[in-house]
Order: sequence, then structure tokens, then C-alpha cells
Amino acid sequence: MTSPLLRHHHRRRLLSTCTRALKCVSRSISWNPTGRPQQTLASSVSRSGTALHSGDFTTARLLPAAAGEGRFFVAGHSRPRTRIPAAIGHVVDSALCTTLSRDGTRVRTVEHLLSALEACGVDNCRIEIDGGDEVPLLDGSAKEWVEAIKQVGLCVAEDQHGYTLDKLVPELHEPLYLWHGSSFLIAFPSQKICITYGIDFPKVPSIGCQWFSSFMDESTYTKEIASSRTFCVYEEVEGMCRAGLCKGGSADNAIVCSITGGWLNPPLRFFDEPCRHKVLDLVGDFSLFAQNGNQGLPIAHIIAYKAGHALHTDFVRLLSRSSTELRERLLR
Repeated sequence: MTSPLLRHHHRRRLLSTCTRALKCVSRSISWNPTGRPQQTLASSVSRSGTALHSGDFTTARLLPAAAGEGRFFVAGHSRPRTRIPAAIGHVVDSALCTTLSRDGTRVRTVEHLLSALEACGVDNCRIEIDGGDEVPLLDGSAKEWVEAIKQVGLCVAEDQHGYTLDKLVPELHEPLYLWHGSSFLIAFPSQKICITYGIDFPKVPSIGCQWFSSFMDESTYTKEIASSRTFCVYEEVEGMCRAGLCKGGSADNAIVCSITGGWLNPPLRFFDEPCRHKVLDLVGDFSLFAQNGNQGLPIAHIIAYKAGHALHTDFVRLLSRSSTELRERLLR
């Protein structure tokens, strides 16, 4: 019979071996402790407004959630209502927004709200949607969502047993890239989160080619990104409406640019507001990499050019596959 002391040494040796193996096989991504507990909202808060594509007047109510639950939507008309995790596995194809779906229930235009939650460190959150299947657009940016979060504040999240969970952050260890035609998205290892984004509208001189690059933390996001509004080209609006999109779009929730007439509802909040808004979208879409209340946006230098929601979410799927392959190798 093996003595308890020998069994103890064996467990320590096995743990050491597993740790070395983890470091060895984490070629693309590792999940590392931040030294901080997961957080949630200190109390509930809601915002209502017109939805971009349906034109419905909807309400999103944000409520505290337990540690490890992550961010999730509650939507639909059936009882009980459908719970849809804000995770890449629930993303479905949709035009001009990011849509989550489960068991026939969907929630559209989730990117601005998720962007604010990710950037402000709301790791666990229950989001109830009423009045339709879409998050309200508000002013077309994430500014009002950030203000709502600041209004109620954050607190340490606890699980059902009263325990806290350490927040993990994904870190990239080797370059990953993806492209669709002339659009691309690439991520390099970095000591800090940095986002570089480029857009190019050669037929719309007032937008033209723009680049924005910055290290990204909550302060930078709040001051430089959150208030950047969604934008559109005036000459494309009629076609979008014929496709059943942008029924709720207006000069109050978007900045509109004409090919010949320039900006129709100035002033801009930043000279490169369209490009900054694409960074806002990217943060929201990358939040879908989050798992069990951990961070979604990886520690990496992310470079995107002429990307959009489809390329963003395809890249998150690439990240997710890399993370899944890591777990599978550890379990062999």
C-alpha cells in the first residue's frame, strides 16, 4: 500500500508535469490569472430606445449575475424565456450587425452593449431584452451603455456558494491571421492590448482612408472609443431599407455621409470617428471569446483593415479553435 506521503509527492510531481505541459502546448493562446476577482454590476440598470434594423422600441435591462456565469441574454416570448450566452458559438450570420441565436430565438445588434461591458470589466451580466429581438441603438455609440454601468457601479461577483473566482485573461503567443478578399485581420503577441484599425472608402472623400491605433484599457476606451457613433453612406441607405434593414436608423443615432455632399449631420465627435467606431465594434465582437466570466479581448496587438462583423467573428472562431485544441491536447 502506498503511503499518504508518497501519494502527496506523486500529486506534486504530477502537478508540476501538467504545468510544464501547459506551457509547452500553449503555442497560440494561454489563459492566465489577472490577480483580480470577476466582477458584476452592483445593481440593475436599463436603457430603452429605437432598435436599428427592426425600428422597434426595445428595452435592455442589465442585472447582476453570479461569478462564472459570464454575460448572457434572456429573450423571446415563450415561457421560460430563452437564455442565450454571449459566446461565439451562438453567433449566426446577419447583415450589418452581430446576432446571437439559440433554439429559434435571436438577439440582434449586440455589439455596442457587449463592447461597453467588456471594456468596463463587467464579466458577469444578465441582459433581458423586451419589446423586440434587438438591443436598442441609443445614440449609435457605446457612450450611454458606459454611463449606465458607471451609474450603478461594479462589485465582486460571487458564485452560488458565496465564493469568488479569479478572472482569467487570454494571451496570444504566436501570430494568427485571417483575410477575406482585400480585408484582413491579424494578431501578434504583445505585452499589452493594442488595436490598430484601418478603413478605406475611396468613393466617399469625406471618409476616405483612416487609421487609428492605441493601447486599449478602460480609460482609453471611455475617452477615445465609447462615444464614436455608427456611420453610413447616404447613397446606400435606400438599398439597405429595401433589404429590410436600418428601419430605425436616423440622424439621431448615426452619422451620415454623402458621396458628393460630405457629412450631412455634423459635427463629428472625432475627425476619425468612423474608424474609432470600428474599434468599438471589434471590442464588442471579440468579447464573444469570453468564457465563464473571463476576459474575451486577448492580450495581443490586433490589426484590422476593412474588416467588419463577419471577419471579426470569424477571427474569434479561429481563436476559439486554438483554445479548444489546447484543452484537447491537455486531456489526451
